[in-house]
Amino acid sequence: MSNPVRDIEAFLAGRKEKGLEYLYFVPELVNVQWQWKDVQLGVLLEKASISLGELNSYARLVPNTELFIQLHVTKEAVISSRIEGTQTQLDEALLPEEEVLPERRNDWLEVRNYMAAMNGAIQQLEHLPLSSRLLRQAHELLLSGVRGQHRQPGEFRRSQNWIGGSSLKDAAFIPPAHHYIDPLMGDLENFLHNREIVVPSLVRIGIAHYQFETIHPFLDGNGRIGRLLITLYLVSEKILHKPLLYLSSFFEKNRMLYYENLTRVREKNDLLHWLKYFLVGVDETARKAAQTLSEVLVLKQDTERHLTESSGRRAKTALTLLSHLFVNPVVTVKQVQQICGLSAKSANDLVTFFHDEGILKEVSGQTRYRIFAFSEYLDKFE
Repeated sequence: MSNPVRDIEAFLAGRKEKGLEYLYFVPELVNVQWQWKDVQLGVLLEKASISLGELNSYARLVPNTELFIQLHVTKEAVISSRIEGTQTQLDEALLPEEEVLPERRNDWLEVRNYMAAMNGAIQQLEHLPLSSRLLRQAHELLLSGVRGQHRQPGEFRRSQNWIGGSSLKDAAFIPPAHHYIDPLMGDLENFLHNREIVVPSLVRIGIAHYQFETIHPFLDGNGRIGRLLITLYLVSEKILHKPLLYLSSFFEKNRMLYYENLTRVREKNDLLHWLKYFLVGVDETARKAAQTLSEVLVLKQDTERHLTESSGRRAKTALTLLSHLFVNPVVTVKQVQQICGLSAKSANDLVTFFHDEGILKEVSGQTRYRIFAFSEYLDKFE
């Protein structure tokens, strides 16, 4: 059976149906052949694709890309969680739990959960297709032991939710009733994997992200899982060879514009405007990620050269510590002792040397149990 064809310019977003004392929105199915006449969309698609290709090429050229991936993941977790109201900063997210102030620990844990969900989902792509099952597993990790832990972690909702407002009566948007979720998510999953339709991958995931946020299949955590879906799709389709592209920074830069553009699709059927905004985001974010990789590579080469020339007999140990700092740029003297296999005094001397050379900066303000950050590296991701 051939797939129906739908014009993006003539898109009808869905319909409203009556609940108990409210109207909820039921989106149209998206697993169709999409086409468009708008020339600008094609131009934006080409620009975004070129920028992604350049990011991929750069990632292949850079040795030990894995060194930098974890900080990309941490930054995404911080910003995506910030959109949902957490206050954790990038350097704080890298601290061990016991070093985080008690009043900030819940926010810290939400960010760490997001990192675990993201890393876990990317690893799972080696064994599982991108699917509702994989997203539910990520959702379970996301809500483990934090706000929302009682809101059906790892399960699609079985009751009505809403966005904005204090109740269903004054909600800004009411997603579809729960009995629609399985068929809508099934349609979305089929759309992501349908090889019988010819839809450029960036257009496909742009539509899929809108659709996921409109379905809002979980009681909590939909925003974070929906943003994670973008990266997972690009990795699963081998469009991204490494998970180095995250759109949360672009969305967070003007948060209201992000929400307005999603709302505009539902209220004005303007899917074209959403896709243009989305493709501009991919282009801008990919170029920034490539620039960050470039700057980090220069920093790595310069710092290695400086340490080789200035650290004398302990050059090998100094380079071991530097390699670790590119994976986790926040350390204590005790950790340095373990990382480099040093005595407490030698570890302290090495940290003091890194501090005097301007590589490490003391960030805890304490005289004992001090915490040091590789600030110049962290700054590249701010």
